[in-house]
Amino acid sequence: MSNKEIEEFNEKIRRGLELAEKRMLQEKALRNQDVVVCGADQIIRRIPAKQVIADNPIFQD
Repeated sequence: MSNKEIEEFNEKIRRGLELAEKRMLQEKALRNQDVVVCGADQIIRRIPAKQVIADNPIFQD
């Protein structure tokens, strides 16, 4: 594989993962569920999916 092909493949993977995460968050938001996240401070928290969507423009339509 050339470098360009590798970069294109990596981009497809990244977009697919982003789409899957967005769909998961939307499903959880519909059910008023939380998601478990670990921040940079290494503390594990439960956050409402609606808040995650509201705080991150990449998950908003």
